[in-house]
Amino acid sequence: MTPKNTICIWYDRDAEAAARFYAATFPDSAVTGVFLAPSDYPSGKAGDVLTVTFTVAGIPCLGLNGGPAFRQSEAFSFQIATEDQAETDRLWEAIVGNGGAESACGWCKDRWGVNWQITPRVLTDALAQGGAVAERAFGAMMEMGKIDVAAIEAAVRG
Repeated sequence: MTPKNTICIWYDRDAEAAARFYAATFPDSAVTGVFLAPSDYPSGKAGDVLTVTFTVAGIPCLGLNGGPAFRQSEAFSFQIATEDQAETDRLWEAIVGNGGAESACGWCKDRWGVNWQITPRVLTDALAQGGAVAERAFGAMMEMGKIDVAAIEAAVRG
């Protein structure tokens, strides 16, 4: 059954490759369909992969091979909660090590330009506490690329 709400992500031409990477990288993720264009379209030919349905961490998505007209930006990102440093490292390295790029405060970008926040739960829990704990955790995070769980835990302790 088609979900009522699906995130549509525009790719130049690599929606299937991106979806297969996400399915192999993130838990509770899968490619659920690959659909070919029934006729020529502005950025492709009949028989090319037009759309790909997939899930990322349980979220239904549709990858559209729409051509180079639109680019990804930080205005959209997936935020993936991690349980520990090992999971944080694994996901970060998978994205960055597969042609992606590091950014600040737990953000990185995959090779297709999609933005990801790889966010340990210890950080979101600390920010949710508010007050001095949140201030210390936020200050520590602002100095990081990939989030360092031990440094966040130290900031929480003061």
